Amino acid sequence: MKLRAFAGGRVWQKVFSFPVFLAVAIAACVFIFDSGSIADPDIWWHLRNAEIFVQTHSVVHRDVYSFTAAGSRWINEAWLGELPYYFGWQWLGIRGIYLVMLGETELILLGVYALACFSSKNAKAAFVAAAPAVWLATVSFGPRTLLMGWICLVVELYILEQFRQGIDRSWWLVPLFVLWANVHGSWLIGIVLFGVFVAAGLFDGDWGRLHSQRWTTSQLKKLSLVSALSVAGLFLNPYGYHLVFYPLDFAFKQKLNVAHVDEWVSLDFHSVRGKILFAMIAVTLLAALARKRRWRVDEAAFLIVAFYAAVTYSRFLFLAAIVLTPMLAKELDFIPNYRRADDKTWLNVVLMIAIASACAWRFPSADHLLRDTVKTYPVNASGYLRQFHPQGRVFNDFLWGGYLIWNYRDLPVFIDSRIDIFEYNGVFADYLDAIGVKNALEILDKYNIRYVLFRRESPLTYLLMHNAGWKTDYEDGTTVLLEKVGPPPSTVAQVSAP
Repeated sequence: MKLRAFAGGRVWQKVFSFPVFLAVAIAACVFIFDSGSIADPDIWWHLRNAEIFVQTHSVVHRDVYSFTAAGSRWINEAWLGELPYYFGWQWLGIRGIYLVMLGETELILLGVYALACFSSKNAKAAFVAAAPAVWLATVSFGPRTLLMGWICLVVELYILEQFRQGIDRSWWLVPLFVLWANVHGSWLIGIVLFGVFVAAGLFDGDWGRLHSQRWTTSQLKKLSLVSALSVAGLFLNPYGYHLVFYPLDFAFKQKLNVAHVDEWVSLDFHSVRGKILFAMIAVTLLAALARKRRWRVDEAAFLIVAFYAAVTYSRFLFLAAIVLTPMLAKELDFIPNYRRADDKTWLNVVLMIAIASACAWRFPSADHLLRDTVKTYPVNASGYLRQFHPQGRVFNDFLWGGYLIWNYRDLPVFIDSRIDIFEYNGVFADYLDAIGVKNALEILDKYNIRYVLFRRESPLTYLLMHNAGWKTDYEDGTTVLLEKVGPPPSTVAQVSAP
């Protein structure tokens, strides 16, 4: 009996230890920094794709949602990553989507904290390093399939760190890359980092603060085989080699996509996230210089890749947060480490309960989540659209395309946030010209557009509302539905927007 009580006490101390409390604090930070929004333009067509897969057991291979790219070949590179959101929707509706998003985000950042603990062997240093990383990660908070890709990256980095420390679980990389290739195209980042990791051990060398140690023969054979099988595993997907080459296609062919979508803009160092990234990099490097720590070549390369990616495209601030946090934790190991003898389990329990209660009280209701959706999408116009049912082609805001795909099944869209397929067909270029009121009427005439469903505050809406060839069928604080009347658009003089 005493033995059992003692064993139970040890379990209690581990479950409610100070490092676990710090993990709960990280989880609470994620929840607090989250905006409580599911207003991501991609989520709606992701739900529709997943619904088709569940009903037909087949992925979408060609466009079935628009009239401008209908029948064109399309690669849904995140088909597997869509399913959790769809099942969340089926389970709890809009709150289910939010729960899936929150759960995936928590997994990533708690995984980063665990990786920092494992790398630095210092829970306090790991917490200090992980806290600012949460703010960097907010760049991708939302119901996005990309989150599944970042989960895979955390797992990969954990496996690689274990390998460095003599724990060989490298075989797990093969199924990991098979999964990763089917949940999101970010697998390419994982392959690059794995390649850097292997290449850094091909030679011995010392270059000041940098050093490299050659792999043993058995290690090199193992890593070479795992690398080959991992690359081969990428082809185990419904699209074959087309999906594997899609990230390269995106990088070299989709110029308009990268140039005009907000998440692909360069990092602004005047922003809060830019300042946090700079501070994390600066502290890491200054601490390394002051303490004369030697860096492995692969560590330095990882840091360079992550920093370059984050500076070039703000979308990759999340990548920088994942890669940089364990490195920063190592440099902060002068912070006194956790000592179990000083732990106060009862205090940890009280604080955890307080944090959990506060988060439960703040948990967003379905109405709160819907309010943000109403502000962003033509939700208030839904009743009119279903009753009116436009008889003709509709030119729509590309951010609304996915919402229309999910909510108005028999209304083909002009465009949606699957930019790739529309860029290939020249539609996205025409869309950009039209919303910039550059030959807008000619473009609407080119596609035989009868209706325009758009944001009320936009140059295109202003143009058409002040044009005798168009009339307003519906208007609210967010949405305007305009209908073409009178002579063809090409014969009507354009007016300038303010």
